Parts: sequence; C-alpha cells; structure tokens
Amino acid sequence: MIDFNEVPSPCYVMEEEKLRSNLELIKSVKERAGVNIILAFKAFAMWKSFPIVREYIPYSTASSIHEARLAFEEMGSPAHTYSPAYTEENFPIMMKYSSHITFNSLSQWERFKHMIKEDGNRISCGLRINPEYSEVETDLYNPCAPGSRLGIISSEIGDVLPEGIEGLHFHTLCESTSFDLEKTLLQVEKRFGKLLKQAKWLNMGGGHLMTRKGYNVEHLIGVLKNFKSKYPHLEIIMEPGSAFAWQTGVLASTVVDIVENKGIKTAILDVSFACHMPDCLEMPYKPVIRGAYHEPVEGKPTYRMGGNSCLSGDFMGDWSFDEPLKIGDRVIFEDMIHYTIVKTTMFNGIHHPSIALWTKDNTLTMYKEFSYEDYKNRMS
Repeated sequence: MIDFNEVPSPCYVMEEEKLRSNLELIKSVKERAGVNIILAFKAFAMWKSFPIVREYIPYSTASSIHEARLAFEEMGSPAHTYSPAYTEENFPIMMKYSSHITFNSLSQWERFKHMIKEDGNRISCGLRINPEYSEVETDLYNPCAPGSRLGIISSEIGDVLPEGIEGLHFHTLCESTSFDLEKTLLQVEKRFGKLLKQAKWLNMGGGHLMTRKGYNVEHLIGVLKNFKSKYPHLEIIMEPGSAFAWQTGVLASTVVDIVENKGIKTAILDVSFACHMPDCLEMPYKPVIRGAYHEPVEGKPTYRMGGNSCLSGDFMGDWSFDEPLKIGDRVIFEDMIHYTIVKTTMFNGIHHPSIALWTKDNTLTMYKEFSYEDYKNRMS
C-alpha cells in the first residue's frame, strides 16, 4: 500500500507488485497460446521500469523514430515498427532500430522498398490491413471507421502479397475483449484469407485488455490456438499497451482551492485534465477517485474536480465524499499509468507531475521530477 505521506504532489506513482502481476499474466498467455506478445510504447513508455518488464517480455513496438530508438536502447532489442507514414528523412533511422517494419499503404511500400533491398532485406516487412470491422464505438479510437486513413482494405490489395512483403498487421481493438478479437478474426479471414496463407507473420495489434478484471483469458488462449491450427505457418504477434500497465498506479494530486458558482462546488487541483489526463476529455471517461462515490449521492458533499489550466473545459464532475473537502486534501485518481503519462502536455506551462515507483519493498523510488528547464527546453 502506497504511503502518500512520502509522495510529492502532483505525482504519478506505479506499484511494482501490480506491474509484475500483469506481466506474469501476459507472459503466461504468451507461453500457453504459443504467440509473441510485445509492449506498445504508445501506451506505456516508463523506460526506467523496463528492467522489470524485460524479465517477462523482451520485445516492443514503436510508431516513431524516438520510440524505435527507445526500444533499441532501453528494451535492448530492435522494434516492431509501424507508422501511418514514413519520410526519406526518418525511414533510415527507423531501419536502424527495427527488426520489423509495417507499411500503412502500398504507395509507402513502393516508395521505400528499395531502401529495404539496399539494406540486404534484413528487416521483415509487412502491410497494415483494414478489415473494415471494429467493435470500438468511439470514432476517435476506431481505426476502421468509414474513410479511415489507417490500413489497406481488401479491394485495394488483391489476392497476392507484393514481392518483399512477409507479414500482415491489423489493429481494430481498444480495451476490448477476447470475443471482440474472435469476431474480428472472422472478418480478417473473410477478406484476407488468401494473403494469410502466403504470409510469414500476422500482427494482431493492440487493444487486448487481458489484465482487466473479468477478461476471459481462457477464451483468448482458445481463440489464438484455434487460429494457429488453421495457419500453423504463421507467427502470431500481439502488441497490447494498456494491458501492461492496467491498474498499476495512480495520479496523486492536492486540493489547492474550492470555489462555488450557482451551487456548484469545484475543487481546484494541482493537476489538469487537459494536460495530465487528456483521455478523460477525449474518450471521454470519468476516472475513479479513491474514497469517493463515483456518482453524486444526495446529502453528501459533492464536487466537480477542476484542473489548474486556463481552459474553461478543464474539469470533470461530479463526485461525492463522506466529508467536505479542504484545501490541502489529497485526491487520488486511480489507474493513471497507461496512456496518461505518455500523453501529458505542457499547455499553459503547467507543472508536470513527478513520476515514481512504489517498490515491492514499500519504498518510493523517484524516476523523474520536472523543472522549469524541461518546459523552457521544449519551447526552444
């Protein structure tokens, strides 16, 4: 249990024991299903914790030159790389740090395949396919929404893999279930079955939230084994991000003021939804606050939570508490390690939360504390 008396405010705090619990489950699925599961940096890139991650999972996926370099330097292995578009400037860097590269379009493959050949075909190349099917309801997170720029639809690719292409990659899920994956695979087979028989590997992307409470892990393993029995020649790759860091830590904040307008009380915090919890506004979703009632309770002290930026919409509400909030009270937002940290911004010059690990030995290890120089250097 984290001792918040030792934690600065604001601060992201990840618990080592919870991270290890997730990693153990992921490794178990990998071994039992006979697939390759790799870490997606877009959701979790706390590289100082990678020595722990590498004990269970040695590979990762990247979507930019910086992520690819991080994979090479801090995970100790080349990345499985995918980007919606490469440029002449960044593609050689991608090649340097990658073992696999997936192209978003046939035109991108035609544009860069000569570089792959000149490098001796060391890198295994693939194409991202769009099965035109997804269970994701929020369009912001739906890669298969009508008109999507992500992936190639079956009518554009034909029945023969281009020479030099060894793999296929789809990504249709977002914090989804094994049953969503099962239905997606039916559509992938329907549209790309002939290509699956020609490929060496299939990357099933991310969104497999196998560490969430209630996720049917046994069903997932069954789905993967059944698919592998149909295509025994295929290496199956999965690249979840959220599953690694799901429910592994919190964002600790402090009430710095309480204001009231037309009967609405707002607790102003030393964190910002716009800067530090952007998914809450984008998805949108209402995070859990430790010790609070998730929905207003009549008769109990009730507050909006207000961020400390000047954006008028930098708030969420409402939560009820057993006792009135006071200036100086701690407000602990649950499950704030995946996606949240990697999406923080410096809008308004708002001070970034520190980043720390609560170790299995019940001590606080500070990973990063931010300063004026971090903001100034970013703006230069």
